[in-house]
Amino acid sequence: MQLLARAVLFAGALFATVSPGLAIPVAPPSLVARVKACAPARPCAARLPVRVVVVTMFEIGKDTGDKPGEFQLWKERRKLDVTLPFPQGWHDLAYDPQTGVLAIVTGMGSIKSATAALALGLDDRLDLSKAYWLVAGIAGIDPADASVGSAAWARFLVDGDIAHEIDAREIPTDWESGYFALHSKGPSDPTPLEPVNGEMFELNAALRDWAFALTKDVKLPDDATITAARAHYVGYPNAQKPPFVLKGDNLAAMTFWHGAKLTEWANDWTRFWTRGQGEFVTSAMEETGTFQSIEYLTRVGRADRNRVMVLRAGSNFTMPPPGVAPAPYLLSENQGYAGMTAALESLYLVGGKVVDEITTHWDRYEKAPPK
Repeated sequence: MQLLARAVLFAGALFATVSPGLAIPVAPPSLVARVKACAPARPCAARLPVRVVVVTMFEIGKDTGDKPGEFQLWKERRKLDVTLPFPQGWHDLAYDPQTGVLAIVTGMGSIKSATAALALGLDDRLDLSKAYWLVAGIAGIDPADASVGSAAWARFLVDGDIAHEIDAREIPTDWESGYFALHSKGPSDPTPLEPVNGEMFELNAALRDWAFALTKDVKLPDDATITAARAHYVGYPNAQKPPFVLKGDNLAAMTFWHGAKLTEWANDWTRFWTRGQGEFVTSAMEETGTFQSIEYLTRVGRADRNRVMVLRAGSNFTMPPPGVAPAPYLLSENQGYAGMTAALESLYLVGGKVVDEITTHWDRYEKAPPK
């Protein structure tokens, strides 16, 4: 009898360590089997419930067991063991039936990210109507704002591609640049424009602030490589700090640009399209494409644009340290970003805390985003 009592107590303690939101699988094995029997991009009578979509953009080699890209840590550590073929996109999907977390690799660039996100939202095997979307990717980071390895939560997503351009060798002498907003009268024209072509998107600011408050004290990894890299940024105090979590906006452009002049442009471009409310911190390629598709999916009830979060971690600086020319610095960074490992870990640690909170306490977040 005493042995039975101990067994009951042990079982109770074990059950207590399992979150009430995760005690029962989000998708039982029978449902998973029915969905896996459905062909991609075809009607499916069963749908997997998705609580969080983790959006990554690339993987380097295999999905597990080698040098990781953005997808691998999520795949391995989150036990995303159910694979769903996804020929209509860049890479197969990975799903955890226990938590309802789904991960996608969109492919690099706004064209691939937009088409992959749209294809995902229209996939009949998935119920994304209440899903939160977490874009988690590496980025260039402005040394005026943060150090490599730091992770920034965005409110504004600014597109750096939709514009007029005249070769800098042919511009008027009083122009600072040959690159200026579509339908404006030149690079010095301050007239505010509406982002009707997708030049800028604003995320749910309350959700961004909630995610930041939840993660602002997460201790991020630091190592000798990024310590050495940031030491050269004399005069940039934020660049010389160990990695930290911050708020900061993202500029997405298909061109991998680099240098002090273009970093200045990115800041000006962000201020222009956000009417002074935004602060350029990270550069990447995909956000505006991904979010445009989510906007369209929201119109037909396949997604909720108010449940989207964008987290970017700096793998490299957007400009070289003082006294170093941008061309050789960019070419050397292309051989391997100094902050790649730290950035990937930061994304997982910071993003993972938000994923855990949402999936563990789904009863709090299912009906409406936190404020």
